Amino acid sequence: RRTTSHLHTDMDQGDHRVKYTLSGEGAGSIFTIDEITGDIHVLMALDREEKSHYKLKAQAVDLRTDLPLEPESEFIVKVQDINDNEPRFPDGPHIAIVPEMSPTGTFVRQITATDADDPTYGNSAEIVYSILHGQPYFSVDPKSGVIRTALANMDREEKDEYQVTIQAKDMGGQRGGLTATTTINITLDDVNDNPPRFSKSIFHLVVPETALPGSVVGRILADDLDLDRNAKVDYSIVPGEEGTMFHLIANGESQEGIVVLKKFDPRFLHLGPFRDSATVKVDVLDMDEPPVFTKPYYSVDTYEDTPSGSIIGSVTAHDLDASSSAKEYDSYFDIDSIDGTISLNEYLDREEVFQHNITVVANKVSK
Repeated sequence: RRTTSHLHTDMDQGDHRVKYTLSGEGAGSIFTIDEITGDIHVLMALDREEKSHYKLKAQAVDLRTDLPLEPESEFIVKVQDINDNEPRFPDGPHIAIVPEMSPTGTFVRQITATDADDPTYGNSAEIVYSILHGQPYFSVDPKSGVIRTALANMDREEKDEYQVTIQAKDMGGQRGGLTATTTINITLDDVNDNPPRFSKSIFHLVVPETALPGSVVGRILADDLDLDRNAKVDYSIVPGEEGTMFHLIANGESQEGIVVLKKFDPRFLHLGPFRDSATVKVDVLDMDEPPVFTKPYYSVDTYEDTPSGSIIGSVTAHDLDASSSAKEYDSYFDIDSIDGTISLNEYLDREEVFQHNITVVANKVSK
């Protein structure tokens, strides 16, 4: 039991004829008074964060008659704060975005904690911020909790995400202060800091001289390490250098540059008519075509027990380009690779196999 206050009246001469009474908030349950001395005692622990003050009334009465000796007086008991509450950050996750390549001191975000202790008494609720993890890339203002970049020109293409741990400590950061921590996930936002680069310095494209205007000649590709719209590549042909016959179209999906044969420029129509005549001699170029059999299916009959080596039929294939050869696929038969005659390799037995299906392939003979 702890004494919190002491009441006394001038009418109390120390002859034990005065009795003190107490009423109001918490009287009898939280606070009690010594009837003879007027000492007020606390019966239980108090929490300022639950209730910061109590209104009480005290009176001095005659011990024998129980009549008031003076009017009732009202007073307030204030609960004095102690540092029993640690700082608290808002619930996460906490995220922030800052452009890459930002200069030192660029604002990222502000993170603040609260302390339930009394800000008007002592320094129990005075919070100081510090950075535990995330240096040397970021810093935090000790009073405001403002996070800023501490390293200039951070490159997203090298590292795009950072985790920063911030500590809040009460009692002005002094020894013995209570602490809390929170983590902020910081992402570097892309800026257009990378030029497009071709994968090679020369692209070799081929276009037939008979190609029509608007025909696609080929595709070229340049890579850009940036993201989204910053990585969008547009293509153009440098004036001169025989580029007037072509133009480039950028493909938004594949990021390729499509080389297209340009249509005739209408500015030169007055130089026409743009036509002429000439005799064209067309030579038919010999193409490598496969041989063709005279029939898709051949039927050959032979007697069983026909001696080996006997010719039983022939197949014929034509090739206008070059000579051809034939190849047999059945061990009972053989074929002449020049004239296509088919002969037996061994005796046939009808009761064993009455019909044989063989496939003959004609191949070109290399010159």
